[in-house]
Amino acid sequence: MTHHRRHGNNDTGTYDAEMTTALSPAQRYAAFKQTQAKRQSVSSRFARSMPFELDDFQVKANDALEADDNVLVAAPTGAGKTVVADFAIYLAQERNVKAFYTTPIKALSNQKYHDLVETYGPDRVGLLTGDTSINSEADIVVMTTEVLRNMLYEHSMTLDALRYVILDEVHYLADRFRGPVWEEVIIHLPQSVKIIGLSATVSNVEDFSKWIESVRGDTTLVVSEKRPVPLEQHVLVQADDHTEPELIDLYRRD
Repeated sequence: MTHHRRHGNNDTGTYDAEMTTALSPAQRYAAFKQTQAKRQSVSSRFARSMPFELDDFQVKANDALEADDNVLVAAPTGAGKTVVADFAIYLAQERNVKAFYTTPIKALSNQKYHDLVETYGPDRVGLLTGDTSINSEADIVVMTTEVLRNMLYEHSMTLDALRYVILDEVHYLADRFRGPVWEEVIIHLPQSVKIIGLSATVSNVEDFSKWIESVRGDTTLVVSEKRPVPLEQHVLVQADDHTEPELIDLYRRD
């Protein structure tokens, strides 16, 4: 019996080798490329599609998202947090599911809508801002956070295929008047949905990440303190109506 099992394994190996040998060189190369493509992660394909090399924090966030974690990204303005949101949408397209991009104000929603239309075309992108409704059943929908909160309470059928929600400017959770909207969205989204939170101004980001994990499950916190765009603070001073205003460095030492 031992000899028979060994013989069976050899037969299988011989059979596979014979099948590979039977293929033409072009067919073997095509099979090799197909195998390599399957081994490559979605995040690595996305990174190669970008016109610049991704920073470490962007790669870490994208890998965590592909591994089905929720992701909270805290990085200075101009650091490139939006790249993580773009990957979430890219991943949703790869997996044939829906992604929502939420912002706190209509102007940001309108801007992001036009950006995504340039990338994916008008047929795949929608916009919902309360007074504007464009292609609301699209695979990618940009909206204000209040609109998503209302959809949750209405049990909208649009949520059925939803798997990714980007919460841009998620630090609004600390806002006394509008914060409950973000909190309700995070709590009431279906558990099948992964959250991508983007913020530049969360001071207690570790506590915030732990709270999201307690509500949503596995959550990866990604923090970058590198500020690629210098932060300079100035004040505009005008002595009277007859003089030109002067822009003064707030921390200038003479």
